[in-house]
Amino acid sequence: MPATQPPSRHDIGELYARHRGWLLRWLTGKTQCGERASDLLQDTFVRLLRNGQQREAREPQALLMAIAKRVLIDHWRRQSIEQAYLQALAQVPEAEAPSPEQQYLLLETLLEVDQLLAGLPLLARRAFLLAQLDGLKQADIALTLDISVSSVKRYLTQAYTHCYFLRAATREACGV
Repeated sequence: MPATQPPSRHDIGELYARHRGWLLRWLTGKTQCGERASDLLQDTFVRLLRNGQQREAREPQALLMAIAKRVLIDHWRRQSIEQAYLQALAQVPEAEAPSPEQQYLLLETLLEVDQLLAGLPLLARRAFLLAQLDGLKQADIALTLDISVSSVKRYLTQAYTHCYFLRAATREACGV
C-alpha cells in the first residue's frame, strides 16, 4: 500500500504493542523520568502516524529508534530554549514582565524561529539573528563574526532563502 494511505488501527496497534516496552525503557534511561519518557513515546508514535512510514518499514525497531532520537533531540532543544527564555524573563522587572499569555506566545515564537533556523550552518544563523534581532548592518555583522561582508551577504541570503522555502512548504502542507 502507498505510504499516503492512512494507517489502519490494527497496523499501529500491533506496532505499538510490539515495540512500546523496549522503546519506553530506552527513553526512560535517556530522560531519567518515566512520565517524560511516556510523553516522548507518544510523540514518537504520533510522528510515525503523521509520516505514514510504518507501512514501508522493513525494520520497524530501527525506524522507531530513529524517530525517537529525533523526538528526544527536539525535546532537549525545546528545554534548552525554555530555560534560556526563563532566565531572560527573570531579568525583566516584574512591572514590565509580559502576561502569561504573552509569555506563552513569545516562547512559541522562539521555538518556531529555532525550527526555521535549525537547518542552517552556525554562521548563517548567527548572521541572521544579528541582523534581525540586533538590527546590525552587514558591515557590523562582519566585524562581530570576524568574516567578510561578502560572506555576511551570502549567509543572509542563505538564511532568508531557507526560511522562505521552509515557510512555503509548511503552508503547502497545511493547505494554505
